[in-house]
Amino acid sequence: MKTVESSGKTIDEAILMAVAQLGVQRDNLDIEILEEPVRGLFGIIGGKDARIRASIKQTMGDKAKEFLTELLTHMEVEAIVEVSESNEVINIEFKGRNMGLLIGHRGETLDALQYLTSLVVNKEGQEYKRVVLDTENYRKKREETLRRLAKRLGYKVSKTRRKVTLEPMNPFERRIIHSALQNDNYVRTYSEGDEPYRRVVITCK
Repeated sequence: MKTVESSGKTIDEAILMAVAQLGVQRDNLDIEILEEPVRGLFGIIGGKDARIRASIKQTMGDKAKEFLTELLTHMEVEAIVEVSESNEVINIEFKGRNMGLLIGHRGETLDALQYLTSLVVNKEGQEYKRVVLDTENYRKKREETLRRLAKRLGYKVSKTRRKVTLEPMNPFERRIIHSALQNDNYVRTYSEGDEPYRRVVITCK
């Protein structure tokens, strides 16, 4: 977090100095008043300037990057953390070698990191943003795989008239299965069981 100390005849003047030094808008700064201005005798002798400390406010994306960078250091994984942030979503991508370590078995490690990061950035509760972690385009590849699986199993159920229960999946993956078959004329889907063992069931209409 970039921080400067500045002074001026008034608090406002000290803040303007900090704005000039940091090159950001006033609304993007956290201001701490270190010393109030003191008028000297006759307005000249023994006066003291105001002194403040100004820090650039962290965005939720900044917090996510800081948390993950520190976490990766503890995991001894070398990766670049790239963050893009909108009003509703924080998209984070890891780039580096051996990213399979961050994906884990069927994305379990990536999902766990995503969950932890969401807790960190949303803990103050003033606003909520969805956090999406990805690396090596894993999310898109996994979605395509699950959609193909859903179509294949949906066809099987429609032919055999016997329901199919899939392996436990996280909410993101279950939504993909439901979405892939929601307009199917012959089968329907529902979920059963408790987390983390909740499963999608495909059955005939």
